[in-house]
Formats: sequence, C-alpha cells, structure tokens
Amino acid sequence: MFTPLPLMTDRWFEFRMRWKRRRLRLRAIAKSRELTCIKRGQWGKGDILLFCTIRNEAERIDWFLHHYRQLGVQHFIFIDNASTDGTRETLRAQPDTTVYATSASYKKSRFGMDWITWLMTRHANGHWCVVADSDELLIYPHWQTRPLPALTAWLDAEAQPALLAMMLELYPQGPLDAAPCVRGTDPCIALNWFDAANYTITHKPLLDCLLIQGGPRARCFFAQTPNRAPTLTKLPLIKWSWHNVWVNSTHAILPRALNRQFATCGGEQISGALLHTKFLATVVEKSRIEKHRAEHFGNAPVFDSYYDAVARAPDLWCPASTRFEGWEQLEELGLISRGGWA
Repeated sequence: MFTPLPLMTDRWFEFRMRWKRRRLRLRAIAKSRELTCIKRGQWGKGDILLFCTIRNEAERIDWFLHHYRQLGVQHFIFIDNASTDGTRETLRAQPDTTVYATSASYKKSRFGMDWITWLMTRHANGHWCVVADSDELLIYPHWQTRPLPALTAWLDAEAQPALLAMMLELYPQGPLDAAPCVRGTDPCIALNWFDAANYTITHKPLLDCLLIQGGPRARCFFAQTPNRAPTLTKLPLIKWSWHNVWVNSTHAILPRALNRQFATCGGEQISGALLHTKFLATVVEKSRIEKHRAEHFGNAPVFDSYYDAVARAPDLWCPASTRFEGWEQLEELGLISRGGWA
C-alpha cells in the first residue's frame, strides 16, 4: 500500500532521532570507563541532585555550594577534570558530595556531557536534577522564598519535566582583570552589569528547541560573525529518566519533546536565568591557558581571536549596560517569566 510522503518522512525522522539517542547513550557508557569514584556520598529517594563537571574553580566553589544548598539541592555529584588548585580536595571534604575524577579529554567527552549523561543515567532516574557549570547560578521567579522542592512540586503538578533558562552573562564596569572576587563571596558583587537587550531568538525545528544568542560576548567578540556567538539557552533543571541523553551541552536533549519548555499558543511559560559569572579577573589568565589546551570548543582555531581578546582584559561595559538588581528586574525586561507560578 502506498504511504504518503509526509508520513514516510516523519517515520524516517523519528528513526534517526531514536538511533541518535542510542548512539549517544552508547558513547556515555563507553566514556564511563574514564571516571573513577574517589568519594561516594548518600542521598535519599526524592532528593534533588546537582551534576557538575569542574576544573580549577577554587575561587568559585564555596559560593557555588552555598547558593545551591540555599536553593534546595540535597546532594552534589561532581566530575573533577584534573584540578590542580585544591578544588578536588575542597569537594571531597564536603558532607553532601560524591566526587568522580578523570584526567581524560574534556573535549573528547563531548565537553563533559558523555560523563554527565552516564552518571545521571546511573544515579538520577526519577530525580529532579540541576545540571550547571561552576560559573552558573540558577535563579527563577521567587527563588529566595520558594526553594527548588516547591518549584519541582509545582512543575510535577503542571506535568512540566524541565525548566528553560537563559544564560545571563554578568560583567564588571572596567577592565576584566580589575574584577577580583574574594573566595567564598558572591561573584555577583564584582559582576553587576548585563545586557538588557541585544538578543535574538530562533526556533530550531530539528530538536524543537530555542536558540538564544546575544549579550556581551556577541557584542564584543562576535560582532562580525554573530551566528558563532555562544548559545544562551539551557535546560538546567530537569526530571531525569534513564532513557534521556544530552545532545549539545544542556542546550538540547533527547527525546526532543523535552526541549519544548516554552509557550507555543500565546501566553507565557515559566523560565529562569543562569547568572553566568565567567568574567571574574581570573578569566584573563584562564583564557591564555584554555587557548593552549584547546579543550572548550569543537573548532578551537576559530576561537583563537576570542581567547586573545579576553586575555587583553577588555572593558565589556557600554552606555547601554544595565546594573543587575534581581529576578523582578529580569521579569520586567522580559528575560524570565513566572508563567503560572504566581
């Protein structure tokens, strides 16, 4: 019997997505051999877990742990990628951490996502999980008074398995190397400016996800090639299932239905922000190191000029910059939304 072409196309597409998901899961299983558990903690059945790949973040780790503990994370699972600055020792000393270690290539593990996918598959089935880099601080409407257990209970009631968030890049006024952060203090004290506009949003039909680009990196480092500017869309909070796999960092996931955490028929759906604290003073020296390591981009030579520019400690501030004041301000600007989370 003749099958209409659109139906055949849909079936072929679904087959491709299922095969891609299996292939990525097999990659994660293979990469699990690169991980060694050096400290195993314990957590409860309903605990909220956080997963993070980390390397040499001694200046941030204390506040990172403080922020997410206050937010309601009950156990942290870290992958330490050969830290040499005491980060690993700090993590092992915490009462609520599990720590894996590896010296394998971050780039060849799909920038840590093979490791993360494997550990989430192993440990997180049925758990609500935060997945964040050490320079990312999740906030959302009412976050100071309604911790994650309240939010995840509401998301469960709404049958919403993930929270969409925009990465909001914070920066100082003045040269980057003049923005030091005392260990254990909030990096947002040093980094208190952001771009309130200057963003584009594109729907990517292949994975049914949003692509947000813009902000200070697009403005200062990718003005001539804006399509190469970093992706700012992420899914930092998700209820994990063993058959999920991360596709491209936490920008997209399979099954692809999980990516549609945005309103499509008018109105608004709840969303948050990841405060990106990359541009502390140490980013200047780290840019020189990461350019040499070539572990953070798929086509590293293309980003050499970006690393060189950051290493010169530029001033990202401009007259259109906005001082960061809190989630209410971001909601007024349309950068996050409470949706039905009144």
